[in-house]
Amino acid sequence: MSTIETRLKDLGIILPAGAAPAANYVPFVQSGNMLHLSGQLPFKDGKLAYLGRLDDTVSTEEGYEAARLCAINLIAQIKAALGDLDRVQRIVRLGGFVNSTAAFTDQPKVVNGASDLMVKVFGDAGRHARSAVGVPALPLGVSVEVDALVEVKG
Repeated sequence: MSTIETRLKDLGIILPAGAAPAANYVPFVQSGNMLHLSGQLPFKDGKLAYLGRLDDTVSTEEGYEAARLCAINLIAQIKAALGDLDRVQRIVRLGGFVNSTAAFTDQPKVVNGASDLMVKVFGDAGRHARSAVGVPALPLGVSVEVDALVEVKG
């Protein structure tokens, strides 16, 4: 078992199969040593979780959990792309999109759900640059979507 898969097991995380695209795109593209991952939604047990808007029907804590689920689904796509999670050199960047009211300003606290998990799973290689952006709507009514850029080892 790989080091990263051991960490996932220790965290009680079982990776799902990578989600199929919802439209005309692919879940990931590798160009050179960079792996670009399409935005992942908060699927849990094959169903969407945390539908709605932050500061309306979804709390900041629930948003954090939604972002964490997005990160789990990103890691599942990384595994689908690379086969071995130990091939991750670094999580370079996360882009977090938070379905929120105009008055909501805690998008960074929400996207920390994804960031915190990446650091727990990948250690220092999980530290990344990031955006946390409030938006008026997201696909399928979800509260959070997260995409990623990952550097791959040779």
